[in-house]
Amino acid sequence: MKYSKILSKKSQNLNELALSLKNQYSSADPFPHLQIDNFFSNEYLNSVLNEFPDLSNLTNSQNYKNQNEIKFANNDYKHFPEKIKNFFNFLNSESFLNFLQTLTSINEKLLADEQLNGGGLHEIKTGGLLKVHTDFNKHPTNNFDRRVNVLIYLNKDWKEEYKGSLELWDKEMKECRQKILPSFNKMVIFSTTDFSNHGHPDPIDCPRNISRKSIALYYFSQGRPKEEILDKDQKNRTYFKNRDGIRDDADEKRENLKDFFRSFKFYKFMKNFEKKYIRRNKNK
Repeated sequence: MKYSKILSKKSQNLNELALSLKNQYSSADPFPHLQIDNFFSNEYLNSVLNEFPDLSNLTNSQNYKNQNEIKFANNDYKHFPEKIKNFFNFLNSESFLNFLQTLTSINEKLLADEQLNGGGLHEIKTGGLLKVHTDFNKHPTNNFDRRVNVLIYLNKDWKEEYKGSLELWDKEMKECRQKILPSFNKMVIFSTTDFSNHGHPDPIDCPRNISRKSIALYYFSQGRPKEEILDKDQKNRTYFKNRDGIRDDADEKRENLKDFFRSFKFYKFMKNFEKKYIRRNKNK
């Protein structure tokens, strides 16, 4: 297998592994998901971690700093270091796509996103957070349906007291049903729908010399079951949610203001121009 050095010994037969885990995935609470420890070779993932840059020092990183999210992100694939670039090549390969297809039991053919829209390298430093939310459900340039999230964590000796665990919430936002520690060589896979509420909403409290590092990829299809959509007329954006009993937890007004501007023709023209020319050229 071309990418055998990237995988751990237990993951060499991807089809067999997917078949053994698919029922666990589909029956998971509160929505289909799975966490797999040591899916990748520790040696290879160490080389990825060693190449992981401080995103706050890169001019091509995105810096999010508002009530809903405080984080750094970078999806500039062509400037990734070699080991990281090869890692993304595997995660967008036919072998890994087939693994996801079998694991998730999704009927529509899964497609990789080489533009890494919303994905790539993510880093959150002390004080950072990501409020509970559901993701945008359409690809911004080809309008494909977003179906699967894959998150890979690179954090050695991460402690619960640092916070930053991935939280999975029920549909009504009444209760957190799962908390997943973002520890080294842990991969989380989950189905992306209008009901898959997730995030790490409390500020991280880790030492200043470390940060919460992760790699994120999203997978798409052409078409999806209608029961995965809350409202077909809903805006294609991230929807941040208030946790039950916490007033003004997320800044919903900020997103509503964005929706207001989205209603203007000039805004739509500029966004379409950016999607069609700037994003595509960036990833060539």
